[in-house]
Amino acid sequence: EGVGPMDLTTWGGMRSSAAVGHLHEQSVRSNLSAEAGCLVTRVVINGGRAVGVEYRQGNQLKFARAEKSVILSGGAINSPQLLLLSGVGPADHLTSHNINVEVDLPGVGRNLQDHLEVYVQQECTKPVTLYKWQQPHNMVQIGLQWFYDKSGLCASSHLEVGGFIRSRPGVAHPDIQFHFLPSQVVDHGRGKLTHEAFQVHVGQMRQESRGYLELASADPAQHPIIEANYLATEMDRWEMRECVKLTREIFQQRAFDEFRGPELRPGADCKTDEEIDAFIREKGDSAYHPSCTCKMGNDEMSVVDPISLLVHGVENLRVVDASIMPSVVSGNLNGPVLMMAERAADLIRGRGMLPPAYHVPVWEPASLETQR
Repeated sequence: EGVGPMDLTTWGGMRSSAAVGHLHEQSVRSNLSAEAGCLVTRVVINGGRAVGVEYRQGNQLKFARAEKSVILSGGAINSPQLLLLSGVGPADHLTSHNINVEVDLPGVGRNLQDHLEVYVQQECTKPVTLYKWQQPHNMVQIGLQWFYDKSGLCASSHLEVGGFIRSRPGVAHPDIQFHFLPSQVVDHGRGKLTHEAFQVHVGQMRQESRGYLELASADPAQHPIIEANYLATEMDRWEMRECVKLTREIFQQRAFDEFRGPELRPGADCKTDEEIDAFIREKGDSAYHPSCTCKMGNDEMSVVDPISLLVHGVENLRVVDASIMPSVVSGNLNGPVLMMAERAADLIRGRGMLPPAYHVPVWEPASLETQR
């Protein structure tokens, strides 16, 4: 709880993705091969057992046999889509697309959760933001510097400061997250910048609303139907409203006095709860944290076993990605997903759990009777 520098998965001026950090250095191993330009069309299930995957590469339909197991790591959108295409999911939905039902699992594609966020933007009265560096001639300069030695402004995401706070008294741990950016973002970077400005990306961490994903057709190349169902409950609408109000309060603190100009978004005319709600509905955006569509557990809506990560009712088929979370984590997903993947690797290899760490310091507020 509080504000501080963000941990970043960057090294040497470049992002260290899961592929860079784990896969590329293993590419010379004799027991690893990778294929590019492929679209997996289905997991082949024979007698309740996953025996391989069918995939399309160019104009050819190919089959990769699995001697031990199949692991889906397509993420919270592609993994449930692939299960549905393979006949694992709600039986009535599968039959509506003429897909043979292998296992009737009603939870596949359900329970979709994401983090909704809005940008609160403030004009800056001093030339200390990234504004001048986002002009075309300066972008060429910093781009060339990065290509030369991976240094300079291009070596950072600039979302280097973040924070977590509680929306109200009684909340056990923070449910609002901030990302601070010393710049203005217009339409995900596609729009032209107009001001020296800074902004906060702010959103709720544990929404009540639940969405879903389902097939648009039995064609693997067709995108699925995704209904995020944001702001479906009054509590979600209240929390997002508080996100805007608390951000405004932060920007009014004395430390911002010498930098703070007029509010650009939502703007000084946005005052009432109804006006703030309208702003959130119009400008709210995904934080790109879809999750929970193949949740682990043992209830009737669970998809994978929480111990083995095997899909219920199918032998030798696992799912390892953000889709297996029962509920979305209170923060970014990259770190937790890598943690789950490392745990899954130990499970598959028959390794025990790491010893518990008892002495990791965790800050707790003196009281939950106040909001801060």
